[in-house]
Amino acid sequence: MNDPSSALRPRSRPLSAIRTILTNDAAGGIVLMAAAAAALAVANSPLAEGYHHALHLHLGPLSLLHWINDGLMVVFFLMVGLEIKREALDGRLRTWPDRVLPGLAAAAGMIAPALVYLAFNAGGATARGWAIPAATDIAFALGVLALLGPRVPISLKVFLSAVAIVDDLGAVIIIALFYTGSLDITMLAAAAGVLALLFALNRLGVRTLLPYLAAGLALWFFVLRSGVHATVAGVLLALFIPIRPSPGRPEDTTSPLHRLEHGLSPWVSFLIVPVFGFANAGVTLLGLPARALLDPVTLGVALGLFLGKQAGIFAAVRLAVATGLATRPSGASWPQIYGVALLCGIGFTMSLFIGGLAFTDGLHETETKLGVLGGSLLSGIVGAGVLLLARRTARERV
Repeated sequence: MNDPSSALRPRSRPLSAIRTILTNDAAGGIVLMAAAAAALAVANSPLAEGYHHALHLHLGPLSLLHWINDGLMVVFFLMVGLEIKREALDGRLRTWPDRVLPGLAAAAGMIAPALVYLAFNAGGATARGWAIPAATDIAFALGVLALLGPRVPISLKVFLSAVAIVDDLGAVIIIALFYTGSLDITMLAAAAGVLALLFALNRLGVRTLLPYLAAGLALWFFVLRSGVHATVAGVLLALFIPIRPSPGRPEDTTSPLHRLEHGLSPWVSFLIVPVFGFANAGVTLLGLPARALLDPVTLGVALGLFLGKQAGIFAAVRLAVATGLATRPSGASWPQIYGVALLCGIGFTMSLFIGGLAFTDGLHETETKLGVLGGSLLSGIVGAGVLLLARRTARERV
């Protein structure tokens, strides 16, 4: 059994988070699936009232749900920031040729779902949710790939990871630009002061993590009070964590970024993200009006994930390869690439998170969850089916 605390003990070769996910067959994604299923089961059982009541209990200044979404998820976004920085400076996105295919795929895979959503919601108040179907859940998608085992070439797992990382960067920018409330200039100035301190620590060559984490805690508080969503603080902190580039050897034990990423990875994968999933995926279907299944928000989110993601990503890959901008992932057939494009429609964690920022009324929150769960489930099932069929077809042709 994995012991999260063991990650904080010194190791001679700490693995990067993406390498850990790939080598442990995305166990975190499978745990997330179980947490989402448990939330749905509890929300539609006699325990439903206690489940919703507990989430809205206040612990100090925030409710339990807010502590999860605005507190624990900061650590998730810190991980996202660390992965983006490492991959850009020391990994699969280090050079421009490496960035072209996943960059184009991720961009198209965010634009197309937003357009599908707006086709159902343009001109109304619900247009605010346009970004909900724009994100891919890397843990969930890799979890499905893990269940398929060796049927999928490793090049496609790497491609999916790179697309999801660029996708996460886009989601963070969207949250910062479009889901920010009224701003408190004093708190923003205080946050800027903490960023200046982090910059100074980085430039002075401080490699001990404690000063960065202490400053990060202050940064979270000021950002939370500023009106910018608190999770942005996690990404900003990640930008200042020192990294020692080691191309071809991403297990450098002297790199603070690698050590922090490796230490946080099991906590995020096996505790924080499943807790978020359990707290946010609980949709009470009993008594829900039938029209909620066909309302514009539900359809826009579900079809944005299922149709928009696959269309945008697959078209971008075909176009990039046809024009010579990039090469097809090695050993992968076009049906397999299409299957992975379908899996990118699994938008669970980030989609639910953005949905919570876009809507605060109960009906639209419920419709968002229905759309995310429906679109993600459909994308996962059909994507897995396409990959299984692509494998079987390849065998028949041999």
